Amino acid sequence: MDLHYWVGFNMVKGIGPVRVRSLLDHFGDLALAWRADPDDLRAAGLDRRSCEALVAAREGIDLDLVLERLEQAGVNVLTWESPDYPVNLRNIAQPPPVLYVKGRLTEADEWAVAMVGTRRASAYGRDVARDLAAALAASGVTVVSGLARGIDIVAHRAALEAGGRTVAVLGSGPDQVYPPEHQPTAEAIVKSGAVVSDYPLGTPPDSANFPPRNRIISGLAKGVVVVEADERSGAIITAKFAAEQGRDVFAVPGSIRMPTCRGTNKLIQDGAKMVLSATDILEELNLAMVAEKAQVRAALPADETEKRVLACLAGEPVHVDELSVQLNMPIAQVSSALALMELKGLVRQAGGMNYVVAKEARLDYTVE
Repeated sequence: MDLHYWVGFNMVKGIGPVRVRSLLDHFGDLALAWRADPDDLRAAGLDRRSCEALVAAREGIDLDLVLERLEQAGVNVLTWESPDYPVNLRNIAQPPPVLYVKGRLTEADEWAVAMVGTRRASAYGRDVARDLAAALAASGVTVVSGLARGIDIVAHRAALEAGGRTVAVLGSGPDQVYPPEHQPTAEAIVKSGAVVSDYPLGTPPDSANFPPRNRIISGLAKGVVVVEADERSGAIITAKFAAEQGRDVFAVPGSIRMPTCRGTNKLIQDGAKMVLSATDILEELNLAMVAEKAQVRAALPADETEKRVLACLAGEPVHVDELSVQLNMPIAQVSSALALMELKGLVRQAGGMNYVVAKEARLDYTVE
């Protein structure tokens, strides 16, 4: 894979995930697309404005120099073709074709929860964010947020202080930390987690960048916790993205007299899960034993039995007796496999010896 052209198209205004996919489908790889003439580009689905932007970029961008600057800045580039592209994010609709990463994303970040909220956090909001983030991090959960003032920065710092992992998603280039006073925290995050952006080097923190950034925050996580937010805040936008992506949405209740609690209280009223402690999040997302699951998953890779069981559990809950019949296996063998898979976080009981696929299974296994 040649990163030059992924980075190149990422720098062309107006060419996002949909058009990158069209180019890949038409040309087979981005190197050919980068060199294509305007007629072929239009045949691949680019409009006149995008074609003109691409032609101008080809003439004005030295891709070798761009990659050299990325390396000098300590930035790694992940694309759709990278094996270590975040699995949670890969599974959303139209994930960003390119991610710029300072630090390192790991398999442990599959078990992630996003925590967001108002920049004008109250003492109550800060205390709750600190307690929740610390408890999640101590349980082995990666805390994802946006490095903004208020709830975001409290969540990052609490996760770091608890000795856990945290990921910050920027609404600017990976070399443009905003707000600037959070630079020391960003540097600390890089040492034990990651700072992530889908914007090229040098991109300033423009207000238009932050709503798209929010869908990456939710996309990296299994669920989103809104600690404190008014009804029109970016945190509520993140919650909406989470719902669209099939993520669980959690909200911390607050005073009906506080403007910064109106958004969270409304989320609860609309069906978000109310959070009274970190246990509410861990249990709902089946994250109560993250460290143990990671150890078991690393030691015991999937076998054909597990794949066959997962194939049978692709839809509604299935009873263990019915699984035995469908798989033509002894009940004892099926039960043993299910017990191990439950410990690995791949299946869960839905009551009465009925089993369903846990979300982790969709991330870790390919059922053929």
